Amino acid sequence: MLQPSFVKNDNKAKLLIWIVSIVVFIAVALMSRYKLNVALSFNVHVFATINAVINSIVAILLLAGLISIKSKNYKLHRGIMLAAIALSVLFLLSYIAHHLLAGETKYGDIDHDGILSINEKIMAGTSRLLYYILLGTHIPLAAIVLPFILFTAYRALTGEYEKHKKLVRITWPIWFFVAVSGVIVYYMIQPFYN
Repeated sequence: MLQPSFVKNDNKAKLLIWIVSIVVFIAVALMSRYKLNVALSFNVHVFATINAVINSIVAILLLAGLISIKSKNYKLHRGIMLAAIALSVLFLLSYIAHHLLAGETKYGDIDHDGILSINEKIMAGTSRLLYYILLGTHIPLAAIVLPFILFTAYRALTGEYEKHKKLVRITWPIWFFVAVSGVIVYYMIQPFYN
């Protein structure tokens, strides 16, 4: 096992983790109400593509992290998981930029007018239902996973490996699902970007 990287201070850690989690949640919730009307010289949906790439890499890192810990390569595991967390921070920044600059895209909106006609709904067919089922699981799990990730990392970095392992049983599958489903959601909605 590795030596702890941080001195344990549960009160400060809990406060910081909850503040960060709540601020991120509120920021993401509020940004859905706003769109910045800025003339840019590039397609703002590049951020969505960046998000999909980041989510893909995070999913691969999560698998590599699992393999490295099963192999008892603790130093490699720590590096992989910290890289996954760092990429998730970049994802969050890109996600916020995309939603503030691009606004909402409706699944099935073929003519990109922001209105989903009956014909567009029919043309989208059952894939629209599948998209919203996947999105309906992805969004709430993405909203709740952040404090789990932070608490799980904190327990590892303070050397509380038994508590870390217990949290990982919850955190890892949720985080992996969010990363993979984020990529699928991107590929499903991408044809309807204007």
